[in-house]
Amino acid sequence: MNQELPRKKRVLIVDDEPRIGKILGLKLRLVGFECISVTTGSEALAVAQKQSPDLMLLDIVMPDLDGFQVLEKLRAFSRLPVIAFSARSENGPRALELGADAFLAKPFDVDDLVRRTQRMLDDQW
Repeated sequence: MNQELPRKKRVLIVDDEPRIGKILGLKLRLVGFECISVTTGSEALAVAQKQSPDLMLLDIVMPDLDGFQVLEKLRAFSRLPVIAFSARSENGPRALELGADAFLAKPFDVDDLVRRTQRMLDDQW
């Protein structure tokens, strides 16, 4: 009998600091997620359309398209769950207003972010 294994849930990590993407990706892979890391808002939107991630982790302060612009463009075509984060906690209310499902201020506890990601995806399935 050939049973297909369920597809791993895919998390899109968007942060212009590659080191943060690596750390988050490592932690998320350890608990069983598939991860895609990108460093620009433009890449994030392309991946969201083409690769159907299950959740996006989105930095707000980025050089090309910032997280606010990504959220505005993303919400035009998708209800993909988004956890936004920023070193500026004052960005939280606007991120939520533009469609983020949750917001974390940097620096955040990576294990807490992993737990939030798991909970959000468990609620979805």
